[in-house]
Amino acid sequence: MIDVVLSGPGKNALSSALMQSLRGQLARAEGQPVLVRGEGDAFSAGLNFFELATLDAAGLDEFLAVLEDLLHELYNYPGPTVALVSGHAIAGGCLVAMCCDHRVCAADPRLKIGLNEVALGLHFPGTALALARRRVNPQALDEVILGARLYAPEDALRVGLVDEVAAAAEAVARQRLSELASHPADAYSAAKRAIRGGVLDMDPAQRRAEREALLPHWTDPALRARIGAFLAAKAQAKKP
Repeated sequence: MIDVVLSGPGKNALSSALMQSLRGQLARAEGQPVLVRGEGDAFSAGLNFFELATLDAAGLDEFLAVLEDLLHELYNYPGPTVALVSGHAIAGGCLVAMCCDHRVCAADPRLKIGLNEVALGLHFPGTALALARRRVNPQALDEVILGARLYAPEDALRVGLVDEVAAAAEAVARQRLSELASHPADAYSAAKRAIRGGVLDMDPAQRRAEREALLPHWTDPALRARIGAFLAAKAQAKKP
């Protein structure tokens, strides 16, 4: 059993460096059972907006490519994966958890999980939407994407953002991973390929065209101003 740990500033916000670190950890795990967890009291607060604010179009293009690669590699990882959501899992952080085979959430009503991209004014990359269509309960998809809410654990379970809510979340997550790992590895990997193959795949030309369509929006000064106001409000809320 390998722990793949989201660890970084801003409540493990997904910077380029953190995403590349996660990809490296997955590659080194080489198909062994993986527990994906966040360091400290968060899973991941989402994309690192401080980094995004510094990127030009070329840099943002590279950032989005790394995010897509991470989601693809985790979703299609050949061995068992379990997400231990013991703290907030928001936007990009929620997507990382959704890539895992099983998602165990701590029974803490203060914890928030969700895809709030629309509330922030962000357009979804196609990979993220394909993942949501596959993992969110179909009857709740519009609620999750268009409502852009952040859910407490029990409601996150209802809409399909997590699979289980547990008081002893880490112990339960490790037990679930052990159960999945008890199956013959080759059979598990083959079955996973059969049910997930192609879900997040995209023709390279199509992927390139989609990112080119996203870039003008993600670099729009109005969006950057909105994100700047969001970050300022968060900073103000932290002051005593």
